[in-house]
Amino acid sequence: MDNVKKLLFSLGDARRPLHESAVLVEDIVHTQLINLLQQASEVSQMRGARVISAEDLIFLMRKDKKKLRRLLKYMFFRDYKSKVVKGIEEDDLLEDRVSSSSTNKRQKIAQDFLISIDQTGELLGLLEDDEIDDVKLERMERAERQARMMDSAQYAEFCESRQLSFSKKASKFRDWLDCSSMEIKPNAVAMEILAYLAYETVAQLVDLALLVKQDMTPKAGDPFSHAISATFIQYHSSAEMHVLGQATSLKTSPDSPESTPPPTPTPPAAGPQHLGKAPSGSMGNGSIGQDSSKAKQRKRKKSSAACGAEAQSDAIQPSHIREAIRRYGHKIGPLSPYTSAYRRNGMTFLAC
Repeated sequence: MDNVKKLLFSLGDARRPLHESAVLVEDIVHTQLINLLQQASEVSQMRGARVISAEDLIFLMRKDKKKLRRLLKYMFFRDYKSKVVKGIEEDDLLEDRVSSSSTNKRQKIAQDFLISIDQTGELLGLLEDDEIDDVKLERMERAERQARMMDSAQYAEFCESRQLSFSKKASKFRDWLDCSSMEIKPNAVAMEILAYLAYETVAQLVDLALLVKQDMTPKAGDPFSHAISATFIQYHSSAEMHVLGQATSLKTSPDSPESTPPPTPTPPAAGPQHLGKAPSGSMGNGSIGQDSSKAKQRKRKKSSAACGAEAQSDAIQPSHIREAIRRYGHKIGPLSPYTSAYRRNGMTFLAC
């Protein structure tokens, strides 16, 4: 869960993301990957293969060319990294991407499969497409703006968070997906792609949630500021009612300072007393020392609550994520249910 929070922070969320938002994001990513594995298993069975391979996942992503191009570029850089790790000379790194099957294993797999299914050449053209990815560019610009106001410690934490991925702990990631219980299991390259798709799902959730958050922020002079989604109002109002309910229960609690009855004055003790030195036994419920300490405690509680509310206001709320999912999967037009091959279980896939 801590890694999910760090991922949210590195992708544009507040420095301390909400625990509820991290739990919701993890649940969405897990659900989508399990559904994706089930569909990839069906494709693998149709091919007569014994394992889920990269070809099955590429086949499921063939409809969205932008995301497929992003995946192919990721596979190219994975091959590039393997070359660097193996210590190949720099001149060899600049050779053709698909010239050698041993050093370009992932690219060779993708190219051979695309040749077998592509009749128009559109998908093969994605291998040589160097078009700038607007989504990646926007994420880089957001990270740059996010890092402007950081000190050295915050920036070190930010850089450490940006290096996280689901592929660094492959065994835990495989156990998280419960691959051992599957009849047809994914191979190593397929697990790399699944880890990449898990990261992309988190990134797209943050992208969409930030848009919803910006959309829901009231703007002065905006004639459409009243046109807020009914779903967002439902979740937002329920959250506010929950907070108000906690506040009223706190006020009506018999142990709270607000419900404490006024103190009963204590009669002065017999004998001469000095003004500056009162005995401890003569100080009752209405003593000045206890009143001042209670007032300080109430001020501390109010200030800490205000600081917590201010920190949470900058973070992505669970209502933002739910509204983003609703908008992303909203069907527009009479033929929209037939336009995507990935809508089977009610939730549209985010990464493919």
